[in-house]
Amino acid sequence: MNMHQITTNYFVAAQISTGDVQEIVQAGFKAVICNRPDAEVPPSHQSAALENAVRASGLEFYTLPLTHQTMTTEIVSQQMALSRLAGPVLAYCATGTRCTVAWAIGSANEGGEVGDILSAAQAAGYQLEGLRPTLDAIVNQR
Repeated sequence: MNMHQITTNYFVAAQISTGDVQEIVQAGFKAVICNRPDAEVPPSHQSAALENAVRASGLEFYTLPLTHQTMTTEIVSQQMALSRLAGPVLAYCATGTRCTVAWAIGSANEGGEVGDILSAAQAAGYQLEGLRPTLDAIVNQR
């Protein structure tokens, strides 16, 4: 499984499976955030199946499905709050991009500098330069 570090506490990954849970536990994660809507995956990879496996391993599990329509200020704020839970947190979606975009928008809302946000995303392997105008607009509204 390929996990990408965005901050010291927040990591992102592509879709996980129940077979990945032991690796997630061994990596020291304390919580998992599902950002992938169930409609995108078969039942074996839907949030309920993964939640059962993750919680059975002693970790917390949160579901915040993200799409263009659901990436609201409220959902982004919830994502940011979860990204700061005690211990490392792993968020996943199809590729990790939506998880990274939510973090980027949340970071801009919370006072982050656009260049630093984009650099952190790029260091993790996510090219979000196309998001710069949105992040600039958020920063200019603060």
